[in-house]
Amino acid sequence: MSSTPAPSLERATGPQPARAKPELSFWQIWNMCFGFLGIQFGFALQNAQVSRIFQTLGAQVDEIAGLWVAAPLTGLIIQPIIGYCSDRTWTGLGRRRPYFLAGAILATLALLVMPNSPTLWMAAGMLWVLDSSLNITMEPFRAYVGDQLPPQQRPTGFAMQSFFIAVGSVIASILPWLFAQLGVSNTAAAGEVPDSVRYAFYLLGGGLLLAVLWTVFSTREYPPEQLQHFDDAHDEPETPIAPAGPRLLGIVATLVGAVGVLAVWRLALDRNLYILTVGLVVFGLSMLWLSWRGRRGMFTQVMADMYAMPTTMRQLALVQFFSWFALFAMWIYTTAAVTQHHYDSTDPGSAAFNEGANWVGVLFAWYNVFAVLAALLIPTLVRRFGMRWTHLGNLWAGGAGLISILLIDDPYWLIASMIGVGFAWASILSLPYALLADALPARKMGLYMGIFNFFIVIPQLVAASVLGFVLRTAFNADPIYALVIGGASLILAGLLSLRVRVATQ
Repeated sequence: MSSTPAPSLERATGPQPARAKPELSFWQIWNMCFGFLGIQFGFALQNAQVSRIFQTLGAQVDEIAGLWVAAPLTGLIIQPIIGYCSDRTWTGLGRRRPYFLAGAILATLALLVMPNSPTLWMAAGMLWVLDSSLNITMEPFRAYVGDQLPPQQRPTGFAMQSFFIAVGSVIASILPWLFAQLGVSNTAAAGEVPDSVRYAFYLLGGGLLLAVLWTVFSTREYPPEQLQHFDDAHDEPETPIAPAGPRLLGIVATLVGAVGVLAVWRLALDRNLYILTVGLVVFGLSMLWLSWRGRRGMFTQVMADMYAMPTTMRQLALVQFFSWFALFAMWIYTTAAVTQHHYDSTDPGSAAFNEGANWVGVLFAWYNVFAVLAALLIPTLVRRFGMRWTHLGNLWAGGAGLISILLIDDPYWLIASMIGVGFAWASILSLPYALLADALPARKMGLYMGIFNFFIVIPQLVAASVLGFVLRTAFNADPIYALVIGGASLILAGLLSLRVRVATQ
């Protein structure tokens, strides 16, 4: 891919005065967000069915979180790289769209292979491929909205993405249940994935690719240098980073991480804790490298921009951390919690377990139905209450929804729990990005969106490191308490959202 932008009006005629970015029509916003429908086919199948596949292939409940770890760990590496590269790309397909297409092709292939995995470790490897491919496609989509829409339309653009995410999740979550209702086998021999799940992966793999192709070929992009002449670019010159700050942070993180690694080894603690402790060591060494090298090279540029991130982004990072910690807890443990507490089964080969697992898919579909409604309401709520208070209310509704799963006996009444979860989900997918996009320089929109996704990935790594350990040591390995912990995490995230600096509020 060429890093040289195509010729533009600004290049031909010289510098132009800043002007307002044109507003897009409803259908233009629809087309640019439609690809998220396909992306969410992949994510929703992953979230609702992968833990089921792991248990089918022999994983124990307290091992599930560790099997998920490769996927977010890879996202931690891929997302800023894709953001950095897409900021510097210009091709016949534009700036962000080449990445949409490449990731969609890889994700489709992964969806076709995953339900046929013969072993647990192959399934874990295919989760890594799937999650990596979806991240290649998804990360530039966030920057794409910031590129193409003026500030006043960004909440609508991100809400439209939430709408398609929710619709895609409804379809993907409910499809195995629908296949079972149509007579497709919902059980299989030991170690094999039921046909109801396999057919869902096949059908939606093709749907993912078609949806992304729609966005790729029905939209256009502004050349990077044209974006600089809109009045929302607000680029600021890079300031040198004094080496003392990263050096001190690097020393502290490295020492704390090293002590943690030693403690896990000597005390024979849960091996998943190595993810957290080794991660601290890697982060500390990265900061030390930054203090020595400065901004030279892609890696140190990413680390420097993370270290010197805008204040709004720093405040939003904590909100995102606790929000996505809760979501990861829900995605990992809802199947185990509902099948154990509401269907009285922990045997993945039993009819009761598979009936409960299918019902989890239905519940996930319901929370996405409610997210569709929430996505339609969010722009109105924002105009009435502002982005921060709207986000707080939605997160608190989600926290109450997760905690209520512990208190409800009838699995059908769990649909009521999904109302709050749906509103929280729609809000998490839209309002933090709308708040962030207004605070980012146009020329680094992709990079900062990639760095912002650290605060989606890091809580997943923390959850993978500690949730199994906490459940085993404090809750007798009962998975339903992971959902209670997730609910409390959403309530805390809501409180932290009030700290976010918003220029328009």
